[in-house]
Amino acid sequence: MTPDPSSSTNVVKERRLTSAELLAQRLDKPMGVLGILFLLVILGQLLASEPGLVTVLNVVGWIFWAIFVAEFILRAYIARFQAAFWKRNWWQVIFLLVPFLRFFRVLRVLRFARVARFARFGGVLSAGVRGSRSAGRLLTSRIGWLAALTGVVVLVASQLLYVVGSYDRYGDALLESAMSTITGSELSAGDGFAKVLQLILAVYSVAVFATLAGALGAFFLRAEATQPPARENMGE
Repeated sequence: MTPDPSSSTNVVKERRLTSAELLAQRLDKPMGVLGILFLLVILGQLLASEPGLVTVLNVVGWIFWAIFVAEFILRAYIARFQAAFWKRNWWQVIFLLVPFLRFFRVLRVLRFARVARFARFGGVLSAGVRGSRSAGRLLTSRIGWLAALTGVVVLVASQLLYVVGSYDRYGDALLESAMSTITGSELSAGDGFAKVLQLILAVYSVAVFATLAGALGAFFLRAEATQPPARENMGE
C-alpha cells in the first residue's frame, strides 16, 4: 500500500507541536521566576516617583517582556507557526501585545489619556496572569500554590484599584484588597470598578476557604489512616 502523504504530514505537525510543548515545560521554572519578578517590577513602576528609578524599572520591565516574547516566538517557530499552535495559545498573544499600548502614551498630548490608562491597566492585568501561571509552575504543593496565588491576586487587585483611581494612596488599596481577598470584606471605594472587583474577590475568598477546608480534611484523614489499629483487650 502507498503511504498517505496527508497522514505523514499530520504526524510531522503533531510532533512539532509536541516539541514546542516540551520546550515550554523545560522553561517552566525560569520563566516562572521571571513572571513573579515582572509583577513586582510593574508594582515598582506604579509607585516610583524618582525619574532615574522610573527609567531603570521601565528598562527592566521591557527586558523581561522581550524575554517573554522571545520564548513565545521560539515555541511558535518550533511548531512552524501552524494554526493549531495559535489556537492553543491565542490568549498569550493578547497578553503579550497589551503592554505595547504604552507607546500610545504620547496621545496624552491629544487628550487621549484614557488610552494611556488602559495601557497601564492592561499591563497590570497581563503581569497578574503571568504571575499566577508562574506560581502554578513553581509550586507543586496545593497550599503553597494557593498562598502564592492569593498574594498575586492581592497585588493585582490593589494595583488595578490604584490605576483606575479608586484609591488615592496605594497603601489603602493594598490593605483593603488584602482584607477583601482573605475575608471577603467590603471595599470602601464606591465606584463601579471597585464594586465589581469586590464581588470577584468575595467569590475568590469563598474558593480559598473551601480549598483550605478540603486540604485540612484530607490531611487529617491521611493521618488517621496511617495510624496503626488499636489492639482490643481480650477478656478471659
